[in-house]
Amino acid sequence: MAQTATTAVTLGRDGRLLFATRAVRMFGYGLASVVLVLYLAALGLPDPAIGLLLTLTLLGDAAISLWLTTHADRVGRRRVLFAGALLMCLAGVGFASTSALPVLVLAATIGVISPSGNEVGPFLAVEQASLSQTISDRARTRVFAWFNLTGSFATATGALVGGGVAGALIAGGRAPIDAYRAVIVAYACLGLLLAGLFWLVSPQVEVVRPPDVSIARRLGLHRSRGIVARLSALFALDAFAGGLVVQSLVAYWFHLRFGADVAVLGAVFFGANLLAGISALAAAWIADRIGLVRTMVFTHLPSNVLLAAVPLMPTLPLAIIVLLARFSISQMDVPTRQSYTMAVVDPDERSAAAGVTGIARSLGASVSPLLAAPLLGAASLAALPFLLAGGLKIAYDIALYRGFKSMRPRHEEVDSAAPDR
Repeated sequence: MAQTATTAVTLGRDGRLLFATRAVRMFGYGLASVVLVLYLAALGLPDPAIGLLLTLTLLGDAAISLWLTTHADRVGRRRVLFAGALLMCLAGVGFASTSALPVLVLAATIGVISPSGNEVGPFLAVEQASLSQTISDRARTRVFAWFNLTGSFATATGALVGGGVAGALIAGGRAPIDAYRAVIVAYACLGLLLAGLFWLVSPQVEVVRPPDVSIARRLGLHRSRGIVARLSALFALDAFAGGLVVQSLVAYWFHLRFGADVAVLGAVFFGANLLAGISALAAAWIADRIGLVRTMVFTHLPSNVLLAAVPLMPTLPLAIIVLLARFSISQMDVPTRQSYTMAVVDPDERSAAAGVTGIARSLGASVSPLLAAPLLGAASLAALPFLLAGGLKIAYDIALYRGFKSMRPRHEEVDSAAPDR
């Protein structure tokens, strides 16, 4: 409770607005993710067309987000966030208004909508940079931890509401397609609400340094280009490894290996994600004592050992226990990773740095399921994705520690001289 109060005091008006935008957006992503594919199928689209739309959604998001985040510190963070919210609304309107495939393709490519409920668009990178502009370096990791937890709970709530509303409308006599469309319309309305909230954010979140057009041509980076390139390569490796064991694939493995039914899997992953979200809060406390890089590595290493141990368990209860133990520490590196990236670049590079590293993670994670799915289907190779993921993530941890252990953020250098350090 003390930590909650401290975080509330740390946040000013802009910080509270950015927490609100995170909650609204992730609620919307969770809302739409439950019905999106069902809606497209109800429109009569064949499976290949649905797959194409989802692929274009991710590719279009990556391209637009890269441009917006790498230009945000020069064209204005609030403008980029406002534009992203309008693109979110555009996607909802486009999907809800027609069944014409060309229009849907255009809405999927240009608009912002999340097929999985995970973060998409330029928002997170620019919000992290904006939050960093309004809080102290020492408070950043703790604030980011709560920021991630806010998003996790909002997504879960949105998914619950989206499924509940659609189910209630269908039970009340509405055609399924109309019930799903109502949820998509609500998503578009949330985009408008998000735009209004971003409009209220003050100029205090902007970079004080005047724009430099030449920097914009270099992905918005200058002094820290080398650092961001190294971090991006490492984060892409970590994300590639994580993509081998995405939640849907792990659920599929549990079903194949132990015959676990969907009710059991739902309960397991609800608990796993809850533990993961809460575990992030401990990251700030640990980072205050041992530093950001050590926190990233020393909490991540044991979680990866546990990940590799999951397929070695002989029974379903033991496999679930090991998986939950892994999730209980697996997300401590998330707020510390985000905070470290903000700490080692210049203030006018923060949006670009978060955007570039985020895109690197997205691209890394997008490839690996193509490898993992066939392996899970072969009984003799079903454990391999877990073992590969654990091994690659351990390699990432070692490389990260060796490459960045001596590159400490400025506030850690100052704190190291304190008597209690």
